[in-house]
Amino acid sequence: MALLAIVLLVSACGQLPRGAALQSEILKEPELVDADFAVYMVNRDILAKVANWPRTGPGGPGRWIRHVGRAGAPAIAPGDVINLSIWDSEENSLLTSPGQKEVQMLNLTVSTDGMIFVPYIGDVNVARKTADEARRHIQGQMETIVPAAQVQLAVTSGRGNSVDLVGGVTKPGNYPLAGENFTLLNLVSLGGGIPATLRNPQVRLIRGNRVHSTSISRLYADPGLDTVLQGGDKVIIEEDKRFFMALGAAGNESLIYFEKDRVTALEAMSMIGGITDNRADPQGILVLREYPQSAVHGDEIKGPPKARAVFVIDLTSADGLFSAGKFEIFAGDTVLATESPVTAVESVFAVIGRMFGIASNL
Repeated sequence: MALLAIVLLVSACGQLPRGAALQSEILKEPELVDADFAVYMVNRDILAKVANWPRTGPGGPGRWIRHVGRAGAPAIAPGDVINLSIWDSEENSLLTSPGQKEVQMLNLTVSTDGMIFVPYIGDVNVARKTADEARRHIQGQMETIVPAAQVQLAVTSGRGNSVDLVGGVTKPGNYPLAGENFTLLNLVSLGGGIPATLRNPQVRLIRGNRVHSTSISRLYADPGLDTVLQGGDKVIIEEDKRFFMALGAAGNESLIYFEKDRVTALEAMSMIGGITDNRADPQGILVLREYPQSAVHGDEIKGPPKARAVFVIDLTSADGLFSAGKFEIFAGDTVLATESPVTAVESVFAVIGRMFGIASNL
């Protein structure tokens, strides 16, 4: 009886070895007046409220630009290089030598104000014109001095009419806008594609001072998101760095990285290898989350009443299972599988057995 009293005293003081807290130990804290977090059962009622609350953690779906077709060929921009070939059949031409029918003017770089210099004409503004529009414009001015002249024009895109594919593909680099309606997936294809080893590839499009983001899987699924690129765009492709933490009586206690854009609580349980059969409490799966203080609101329809929230998932009820299949896990969440109270009782009896064994040997 003395040994039993000692063991029960140790158990009551929480000194027995355990892998996680009991659900009752964590959920008793909100009963205190100064508790700084709230507890919610994950059921059909809470799903509608949480859907209106802001997302937490870094990354995730961002703002993106839908496909908007561009009419016609890309316009000439500063930094482009123009090559002119001017044909003249006149005997006494200002441009050609005797017996010569063609003169070439190569590597004419478009200046920052959109000009190129053409002999006998002077500065010609070609910016914001297509190659054909610039050719007709130059030929029209050339005809005033060489009536029979025929102009050919070729454009090599410079920085103003090219995009940078920074990483995440086989061949990163600077790529010219190849014709009209040159889209992001066209660029990825030119870059050699995305390696299969890249986890849930995320796309970031830097345009001016704004950053737009999405996942490559969304682009594959919805052609309307395959946006048309503009000169000066920068595209970065990198693997998904978001993760949540798995702790307690789970099959895997570690950082779990997102393998797709959206992960539900049920999917998270599968990703961590489920719960330990002989330790975990299936009614006590806890999701710990911290919202920004700016999101805290007195009306639960508009935001959480407290920054810290604990969501309780019951895997033994139909409503709990269905709701867990719709409850989204955010980056930075902690998924804690609490210990079953039976485990503590088993530990007590194991200690008692060992003590009686020691006493018997003595």
